[in-house]
Amino acid sequence: MRSGWIGVLALLALLTTDVTGLHARQPNVVMFAVDDMCDWISPMGHEQAITPNMDRLAAKGVTFQNAHTAGIFCAPSRSAIFSGRYATTTGCYTTQVYYHNHPDIKPLQQTLQDGGYGTFGAGKLFHHPAGFVDRRGWDEFFLREARLKEKGWDLESWSVDSPILPKPYPNSIYNRDRKPANKFFMEWGKVLDKNEEMMADTIRTQWACNLVEKKHNKPFFVAVGLYSPHFPNYAPAKYFDLYDRDKIELPPYLEDDLADLPPAVRKAKTARSAIHRRLEELNAVKDAIHGYLACISYADAMLGRVLDSIESGPNADNTIVVLWSDHGYHHGEKLDWGKHTLWERTSNVPFLWAGPGIERGASIDTTVSLIDMFPTLMDLCMLPKSDGLEGVSLAKMLKSPTDAEERSVLLPGMKPGEYAMINQNWRYIRYADGGEELYDVSQDPNEWKNLARQAEFAGVKERLVGEAPTSFAEPGVSARDLKLVIEGESFEWRSRQKPAAKSLPKSVAGVKMGVRKSSDEAEVT
Repeated sequence: MRSGWIGVLALLALLTTDVTGLHARQPNVVMFAVDDMCDWISPMGHEQAITPNMDRLAAKGVTFQNAHTAGIFCAPSRSAIFSGRYATTTGCYTTQVYYHNHPDIKPLQQTLQDGGYGTFGAGKLFHHPAGFVDRRGWDEFFLREARLKEKGWDLESWSVDSPILPKPYPNSIYNRDRKPANKFFMEWGKVLDKNEEMMADTIRTQWACNLVEKKHNKPFFVAVGLYSPHFPNYAPAKYFDLYDRDKIELPPYLEDDLADLPPAVRKAKTARSAIHRRLEELNAVKDAIHGYLACISYADAMLGRVLDSIESGPNADNTIVVLWSDHGYHHGEKLDWGKHTLWERTSNVPFLWAGPGIERGASIDTTVSLIDMFPTLMDLCMLPKSDGLEGVSLAKMLKSPTDAEERSVLLPGMKPGEYAMINQNWRYIRYADGGEELYDVSQDPNEWKNLARQAEFAGVKERLVGEAPTSFAEPGVSARDLKLVIEGESFEWRSRQKPAAKSLPKSVAGVKMGVRKSSDEAEVT
């Protein structure tokens, strides 16, 4: 009898060990970031976008339909994502370098590395000009050419002397007669299909594929950032050929869309509308959108390579994939082309998750923010909660979408006191000069009717203002007010007013350092 009990106890112990081991197994994480991609993807209901691999990812996991950026252009958005804090706390409203102004903040990759993860990064995860890559916490940060380390780690996704640029350069009708050429803003064109493997985003993607195909001795975090579909909208011809230019449907435009805006933003956006007017005069609105759609499909193909590599390798059953875009993009909506706004087209972004423990084929309308990514990964990776994070973990929502709870999310502008508060029904915008906008987005998804001055909506405004921050950090020191000092493959930011700081070491966490100023104009940020 005793030997029988011993056998039963041994079996129970074995079963308990197996279950415990299963739950204690930390997942790998693959982060796939795209740039300037609005909600024009098939999983978010944009029927003309051809995105089979995003469809595939959505079928395996969760698509957030109402996800919003945490910053209104590249630098502040990415600073918020990797620091886990809004600009209202860090002062990173524009081109501040968060890790210079706040070296005490431990970034996402450092937190994962300290938690036992192998950490690997490539491409546009941070802002792309020289000096913005936060090199802390990476086992490896990949640059496709060694020379870039001696130019300050500028990503240089496209350069005017690239041998694979469409011919002639500039290629778009918008820029062809402009002297000097407008560099890469409002540029689109076909890259020869044979040159696809030479494109920066393809090289970065293949680097990530090679990593996820390998067996690792500890959980890994592989993050790859694409520049696409950021201007220039250059993509291999085969992705342009997916679309019939003449059948492209344009977003809805309202001729007097700017009439009910506060004076300052109305003046600025009226001037900005010259871009849209020029495209209309050239009959080139469809051409510009054609280039954007082609680049979305190219980015989708790169995602497909990563998904294939995961599924065919040894990490298929234990890898979380998260896809996000740093912000959206206007294509003439509200007569604007670009980002830098507090409106829907800038804020609403793709945000897709799939992997172990995540519901399959779910679509969630609950309002969330990219600021939520950091705390969510802490939960999913079974790591201690970091102090100071301002987002909300979505881990429970990913496992049980029916339990999702609606909330309003913050979107800081480019100045203290400037922000939007966003939820499924409303968008309230306040500018630093006191100007206001209010949209009933459930009834007015195009944000054509500003209700801010109508007395019957005073209570709505009051509620949304009550959810906004009551204090705003002063802007930190901008990169423009710092001096970037390059020494070999190392670089550091120094104050122009203070004595030079001690040089950085030649490597941090196994990553050699190095930087250069971006050749891109202000538009290409």
